[in-house]
Amino acid sequence: MDPDEAILEVEESMIKCVEYLNHEFVGVRTGKASPALIENLDVHVHAYGSVSKLKSLAVISSPEPRMLMVQPFDPATTKDIERAIRESKLSLNPAAAERSLRVPIPELSEERRREMVKLVKQLAEEAKVRLRAIRKEGMDSAKKMKAANTITEDGQKDFEEEVQTLTNKYSKKIDEHATAKEVELMKV
Repeated sequence: MDPDEAILEVEESMIKCVEYLNHEFVGVRTGKASPALIENLDVHVHAYGSVSKLKSLAVISSPEPRMLMVQPFDPATTKDIERAIRESKLSLNPAAAERSLRVPIPELSEERRREMVKLVKQLAEEAKVRLRAIRKEGMDSAKKMKAANTITEDGQKDFEEEVQTLTNKYSKKIDEHATAKEVELMKV
């Protein structure tokens, strides 16, 4: 493998790691209603004799800052969707409206905000673990390229330094995203 391709591959993996973390953060509840709150989490609906994800059965929108609107594609599944949201770990209480469900998002208590901050820190740490695993793969590929005489010993050192620089860069990005999410959570 070409060293330039290998570095691009390492950086691409690190970018995906940070993007995945941001995707995870969307599901972490702040005081605002976000369709991702129920669409990304595992809200499983028992309908049509099988189990489906909520987003495959309905359109989820946020018409107001503290309200979600769930509009089933088939009105016959409204009761099933309502039950699934009510029984989820989110502790939400949907109300059936005409051909849709209104899901009010309650204000977060101080204690719940602190729990969410802990969750954000945990998600950020898991992302850093994935980042370190990508770094290790990069370092291993440098050793393999050296063993295969694709790069010189100096080339291997340069490659490893570049991998470490990328690791530091994306680790810092993870910290920045986590800090921003914590600030968002603690803002009343």
